[in-house]
Amino acid sequence: MAETRGDPESPLRWICKSTRTLAVELWKQHHPISHVRVAELLHEQRYSLQGNRKMEEGEDHPDRDAQFRHINGYVKRSLVAGATVISVDTKKKELVGNYANTGQQWLPAKQPRTVKGHDFPGPEVSRAFPYGIYDLGRNEGFVNVGTDHDTGAFAVASIRGWWHFEGRQLYSGAGELLITADGGGSNGSRLRLWKLELQRFADETGLELSICHFPPGTSKWNKIEHRLFSFISSNWRGDPLRDYETIVNLIANTTTAKGLKVKCRLDRRKYPTGRRVSDEEMKEVNLKRNTFHGEWNYVIQPHT
Repeated sequence: MAETRGDPESPLRWICKSTRTLAVELWKQHHPISHVRVAELLHEQRYSLQGNRKMEEGEDHPDRDAQFRHINGYVKRSLVAGATVISVDTKKKELVGNYANTGQQWLPAKQPRTVKGHDFPGPEVSRAFPYGIYDLGRNEGFVNVGTDHDTGAFAVASIRGWWHFEGRQLYSGAGELLITADGGGSNGSRLRLWKLELQRFADETGLELSICHFPPGTSKWNKIEHRLFSFISSNWRGDPLRDYETIVNLIANTTTAKGLKVKCRLDRRKYPTGRRVSDEEMKEVNLKRNTFHGEWNYVIQPHT
């Protein structure tokens, strides 16, 4: 159906036409029905009302769906085998201070929280960079809240923090770590610093790191978006993020009916931008490309 839309990894779909328009068209085809009944039928077919979503970042890659299937199959096989699988990404940066936060809360009538009238602060205003690690097998999240810059070094430092605080205790016998990540940002498939820092992490831990990137323009398909970040946003909706302590506490208190648990820590280390990785440094990265889209799927093995 031309008006049908939906996430290819989810049974949830939506349609562009209104229920009244659909009812009129059904009447024309000799199927008398009310718009209310149309809505009921759509819900039964797993359709829902949807707003716009920022997700298109250029033309779709011709192998987009094939990469989805590759990641899905790899993750399923790894989980069945008891391997460690994490989904990683940086949540959008947040202003730290008495600024408006989207969403609503139940408060005494006519007593809304007052915040600043504009949110166009200068560079002197603090920002928070929540980098998340979602454990697909255990339904647990770990968020490293950075205070400096979202760089490749920060991304891998966040994964390293998760491993030291959580992963190595939970997966003491692990020899491999499967990471699913977006195609851009601080963990982008083309970012040299990301790969160089992963090599250092692999050498430190002895882990073989298998990386699968989502194709360009499909960042919202990453599991961490739906299973961790969406619940964090819901938990702190309408609550001004006045300071770093507030942010850490709100993230750590995020739970779901399915038992999601989240741990959070604050990272005040500096991660300078502009770090250039030379060709000589890249030659030291022990990277093995997959035969299927090696730019998206590769393994970084420890040197020892």
